[in-house]
Amino acid sequence: MKARNLLIAILFLGVLSAPVLADEAAVVPPDDTGETITFNVNVVWTCIAAFLVFFMQPGFAMVETGFTRAKNAVNILMKNLMDFSVGTVAFFVIGFGLMFGLKSGSGTIGTSMFALGETTGDSWNYTFLLFQTVFAATAATIVSGAMAERTKFVGYLVYSFFITLLIYPVFGGWVWGSLLLGDGAAGWLEKVGPGFCDFAGSTVVHSVGGWMALAGAIVLGPRIGKYGPGGKAKAIMGHNIPLAALGVFILWFGWFGFNAGSTLIGDGSIGRIAVTTNISAAAGAIAAMFTAWIIFKKPDASMTLNGALAGLVGVTAGCATVTPFGAFLIGGVAGVLVVLGVIFIDRVLKVDDPVGAVSVHGLCGAWGTLACGLFNAEKALGLGEANGGFFYGGGVSQLGVQALGVGVAFAWAFGLGLVLFLAIKKTIGLRVSKEEELRGLDVGEHGMEAYSGFQIFSNQ
Repeated sequence: MKARNLLIAILFLGVLSAPVLADEAAVVPPDDTGETITFNVNVVWTCIAAFLVFFMQPGFAMVETGFTRAKNAVNILMKNLMDFSVGTVAFFVIGFGLMFGLKSGSGTIGTSMFALGETTGDSWNYTFLLFQTVFAATAATIVSGAMAERTKFVGYLVYSFFITLLIYPVFGGWVWGSLLLGDGAAGWLEKVGPGFCDFAGSTVVHSVGGWMALAGAIVLGPRIGKYGPGGKAKAIMGHNIPLAALGVFILWFGWFGFNAGSTLIGDGSIGRIAVTTNISAAAGAIAAMFTAWIIFKKPDASMTLNGALAGLVGVTAGCATVTPFGAFLIGGVAGVLVVLGVIFIDRVLKVDDPVGAVSVHGLCGAWGTLACGLFNAEKALGLGEANGGFFYGGGVSQLGVQALGVGVAFAWAFGLGLVLFLAIKKTIGLRVSKEEELRGLDVGEHGMEAYSGFQIFSNQ
């Protein structure tokens, strides 16, 4: 009896479930299976890339912590944590809509995209928002290194909010506005001549962050003891070069997501972009090492580490449009440029940048963006009908547009950066007191030490 009742129950449930199963199968018609798989692959790849770019955040934190003094380590970790946290919220609520919403003349200015608005039902928008959020946070965190060891924590939080709310998204929309909603949301730099080329953000992310860093370092002034009475620069050594090296390796790893992930699709170009990214980083490290070796008579580790980052920043704009040999040249020049840039900024401009952020991200980002006008080889790579690079027969049209974009980025980011940092300085304050700076921001700003029981305070 029990067996018979169980059999009847199973048959009854089977009858009830049959229409449901049929309906579920009908959700994805056989003809659309390929498109569904492609879409899901694109989502998965873009999410993985976003996770890799997020992992760059601890990379930046380790580089900055290692290149600065132990008494400020907690402060630096807190800044890197909170510029991502504050930036995530500001970019979600306002920044994303400004960057990717429809522009004036084509509809409302981003209103449908504020906090994702009416588009929350589209699963791609979630993925795209996440990927763009980690990029916005990268632009914000670049500034932390140049302003390290003397910035008020509350002032830094205010800065992080405004760069991800307004400064980064507006410029980003001028270059990448069409990525989500198409031509109706295209930014004006996308429409100039052959279009501004910045595939993954040498200028949109790195130069914007670098020029903001320059503005912040100028407004703050140098650390106590950085320049002697005659204005001679004094090296203030970082407390943990192994930690900085770990950070560089993390950043190198994460950069594969930064560049290759900017395809936003899981296709064969990922491998090629990863190759150009890797070659440029290696060339940058080698070139920086030899440049430092010639100038300082020793293969300086900190310069070499920054050389790898310089190569990565340099190739980010053209990683999808240059050949591996072009990437090698871009990285090599970036490696030389970063060493000379650090020396010039430190000794000639007398701007105190503890980690070399302005040189790595600002100068090398500008170089990499200009390099698209020299080395773009779209036709040779099967990406278009003509090569845009000057050295590949493309003339100077692309180079001119690149120069325009670089100039606009500097004017926008550095100009608004000065306004923002001066406003913070005049209101809530930007720099800690002399006593707090000498003792260390960990104790003064956060009431704790990074290395409890091992801390040695000094007057520098």
